[in-house]
This record gives sequence, structure tokens and C-alpha cells, in this order.
Amino acid sequence: MSKRFAIGAAAAALLLGSTALAGAQETGATIGMQLEPPNLDPTAGAAAAIDEVVYANVFEGLTRFAADGTIVPALAREWSISDDGLTYTFTLAENVTFHDGSAFDADDVVFSLTRAMAEDSTNAQKVLFEDIASVQAIDPATVEVTLGEPNGSFLFNMAWGDAVIVAEESAGSNATKPVGTGPFRFENWVQGDSVTLTRSETYWGEAPALETVTFKFIADPTAAFAAMMAGDIDAFPNFPAPENLVQFEADPRFAVIIGSTEGETVLGINNSKAPFDDVRVRQAIAHAIDRQALIDGALFGYGTPIGSHFAPHHPAYIDLTEQSNYDPERARALLEEAGLSDGISVTLKLPPPSYARRGGEIIASQLREVGIEAEIVALEWAQWLEQVFTNADFDLTIVSHTEPLDINIYARDDYYFRYQSDAFKAIMTELDETSDEAARNEILQRAQQQIADDYVNAFLFQLPKTGVADARLKGMWENAPTQANDMTGVYWEE
Repeated sequence: MSKRFAIGAAAAALLLGSTALAGAQETGATIGMQLEPPNLDPTAGAAAAIDEVVYANVFEGLTRFAADGTIVPALAREWSISDDGLTYTFTLAENVTFHDGSAFDADDVVFSLTRAMAEDSTNAQKVLFEDIASVQAIDPATVEVTLGEPNGSFLFNMAWGDAVIVAEESAGSNATKPVGTGPFRFENWVQGDSVTLTRSETYWGEAPALETVTFKFIADPTAAFAAMMAGDIDAFPNFPAPENLVQFEADPRFAVIIGSTEGETVLGINNSKAPFDDVRVRQAIAHAIDRQALIDGALFGYGTPIGSHFAPHHPAYIDLTEQSNYDPERARALLEEAGLSDGISVTLKLPPPSYARRGGEIIASQLREVGIEAEIVALEWAQWLEQVFTNADFDLTIVSHTEPLDINIYARDDYYFRYQSDAFKAIMTELDETSDEAARNEILQRAQQQIADDYVNAFLFQLPKTGVADARLKGMWENAPTQANDMTGVYWEE
């Protein structure tokens, strides 16, 4: 950014240096992120920060999410579906190479999908591949995927970051040295600081405008604000300090970009652990929370209250917030019915994001008002993934589920909140067997109602996308149809 300098030779030199720096900056961009990914392999990790760096930038799948949430071709340029809905025949892009120079063809698709669905797969979303019966390379540019039963979400599933195509030669080292087919190649990773990508000169598709992209990790909201104001960061797509947005809005150097995400934020409850295995206790927790006060206090008014695990902008959404409305008297009565009139003590394990840390303080105060004493335990991201997500070693937690249309997680018995319901599983089976959009929306509404009736979690709010960018930087996503910072269409306005 240009600055005013006093007249003189030294000032002129400084001005020339500043101008040169600004010019150099316009060939690349530095993007702020609050969380550093634990690794860079989207097929072997659950953290959203992985996809935020590599989705569509380094790795590509058969299909992908566009900025508006639609499913569009990626490595699969077109496809056909058999009349019975079981066989998908994909025609692949040709003359594609991985960043290490190896050729991409149908065998890589067979390897990637077979690996993801294998019994020993470390893929965090193995459920995406459960319906695949076989994968066959018909020829180098054609792949046939046969399902065991129809799945109306299959093309949607193939757009997830967990379904990107990797090469057998490099799959084992993607966690630290990712090798994909995307428009940017991995350059380096300075642990604790940043990941840098450079434009791939051998990319098979349209070349991106940017030559370099550096993802800079800044956990502290105050430091994030300072970095944006100083021009050290060109954009912060998910800015962690919403209280500062009004200052950016008043500054013509910046553009504030407010959109929506797929992030259903919940107070996660361990359904398998007493006393939370009693629906009355879970319902009491839900009624103890004033969602609007939470949004105002933790997000400075940004965010939309939700009453089930579903995004308000989706056409199948139904508003169930009244079913778990703020009613502390009802909460206390439910606890008494459950034999807990003397109150209970619980742990509230919080991951690093500011919505969780700030929200946790507010929720703990609200729970205290109805007789639930919550001890806050602050965890780093790796600790949260191990203790809460993997081992279900928790009472309560707060987290945003940023994967798109992921209500099917409630059909997994071993998912971290340990909900088990044959009725909900039957709804999901019906959904998988249905392709008509209107019929699917009706089924999705029943699914929302089922988990709201069971008070599986206390549903809090839809996480907003509050972004800040240099006003000259264009092409950043307004909304987040998936957890990604897609840099393929980003450019500097001259």
C-alpha cells in the first residue's frame, strides 16, 4: 500500500521501494487463516483447514463445488448414468499430469476410490464411498463406477475434498508434500506460519491469474486485525474478529464480504454417556441456551439461529428453532423430571476457533442459570480431534460442521456424539434411494425433524462467512458451499 513520505532523496527511494513492492504483490496474494491444518492430505484428515488450503487449488476430484454450490465437472468432463441409477460412466479430462510429472488417467481414479473405500482407509468420510460396489477403468479416459444400490447424492459426494484424485506414487507423502492435478502446486510449508503454493505451468485447464498464494496462519483475532490493517494480509476469508468489521467497512482500502457457510454450529452432546443418554437432559440443555444472546455476544450479531442440523439457505430447510427455544424454567423442570434437581457438573471442551471459545463462555453462564455447572477445557485442534472427535472423551463441546449437506452423520453410530437411531438410519436409506429433488427435500425435512425431536445436540447457529479483503482483490467466494479458499478465479483489479 502506498504511503506519504517527506520530500527528499531518502523519501523518494522509500517511495520507489514501496511502489515496487505493491507491483510485486499483485502477482500473488497472502490469505489469512485462523487455524493451521494438521496435514495437507484431504483424504486423510477431518480438519476443515486442510481443504481450505488445497481444495480446487492443489487437488481435484471427478466433480467439484462451484461458488454457488452447484456440482460442476472437474477431472470428469462429462458422465452418463444408467437407467437403474447404479452405473456412472465418467469421461475424463485428457493430457492431465500430476505436479510431479506423472500422467493422470483412469487408473488413478480406480486407485483413489478403491483406497478411500478400503477397510483400512484413513479417510475421514468413508461413508461417501460405502455404496460403491466396483470401479473399473474402461480405457485411459473412461471410468465406470457401479453402485450396490442407487445413491442420489453420488455426484455430490464426489465433489467433497475427501474424494479428490491422488496418484499411487505420491499418495503416501501427500500429508506433507501434496501432489495433485490442480492449478497450483505445493511450494513449501513453514510449520506454525504458512503454506505457499505456486501456479502450475503444466496445468491442463485455464491458468489462474495469481502466480503465488501464501496461506498465513494467525490464530489470535487481535493479531489478525493488525495484519490486515498493516497490509501484511491481502484477504482473510473467515475473519475471526467480527467486532472489527465495522472499522473495515469504513475504510475504502477494504471490502467486507458477508456470506453464508455450510457450518451448522452445535453444542455437541455425548449421547452415550450418562446423564446425557436421557433425552430430557439433552432437551433441558437445549432450552437453557439463548441463541440470539449467543450470536450477539460471540459473533457480534452475525449468524442465524438454527433448530436442527441444516443450513437455512437450503431449499429443504424447515425452521425448528421454537422446538428448542430459550426457556430456562422448562430446562429446570426437565432436569427435575430426570432426577437431577440438585444440578450436575459437566466438562465443556472447546477447540480453538473464536466462535467456540467466546461462545463457550456465554453458554457456560447460561447453563449455570439452570443448574448445570460447566467446566471449560480449552483444547488445541489436534487435542480436540483426538479427545472429542475420535475418542468421544467429552461431555459437551462446541464445533461448526462445515461439510456441505452433512446431516447423514447422524446415521453413524460411532460419530463423536454417539447418537444411535434406527428411525433416522431408515430416513437416510430412503434419501439415498431417491433422486427426485422434491422428494429428497421432503425426506430431508423429516430427517431434520427426527434429530430435533431427539435433541441429539443443542443446535446453535449457522456460522456466517465474514470475510475481509483488499478492495482491489477480486474473485474470492462470497459464500462457502464447501470448506475451501478457492483461488482459481482470484485476481487483482488494475
